[in-house]
Amino acid sequence: MIANRSIPPATVIPVLVYPDVRAAVDWLTAAFGFTERIRIGENHRSQMIIGRDGAVIVADVRGERQAPRPGGGMTHALKVRVEDVDAVFERARAHGARVLQAPEDQVYGERECMVADLGGHHWNFTQSLRDVAPEEWGGIAAGG
Repeated sequence: MIANRSIPPATVIPVLVYPDVRAAVDWLTAAFGFTERIRIGENHRSQMIIGRDGAVIVADVRGERQAPRPGGGMTHALKVRVEDVDAVFERARAHGARVLQAPEDQVYGERECMVADLGGHHWNFTQSLRDVAPEEWGGIAAGG
C-alpha cells in the first residue's frame, strides 16, 4: 500500500457526521484525547488520530450525510483500544459524555465502558487485561 500524507495511515477509518465539526473536534480532543491531524475547510471536515494507528474523520452535515438523531437508537459504535479504560471513562464523563456502560471486566479478557459523545455517537473503550482464547468464553476462532 502506498503511503499518503493526506490520509490517516489506519486501514479502517470511520467517518462520523456532526452538526458542528469544530465543536466535535474540540470535544473529541478534550474528552477522549484525539489529536487533530488535518483540517479541511473551517467547518467541513477534520482528520483525527488517537493512539498508534487509530483514526476518524469528522464530517459536516451535508447532502445525504446526517448526524445521529437524539433518541433514535444505536446505529453503530466505535471500539477504541486504550491502556487505561478507567482513566478514559472518567475524562469522558468529566467532559459531559453520556454514560451507557460504566467500566466492567468481561469474560473475554477486556475491561470495557461505553459512552455517547456530544453528537450521539456511541464509543466503546476497551483495555486488554489478559489474553483469552475465544473457546474459553464460547467463541470460535475462524481463522484470519
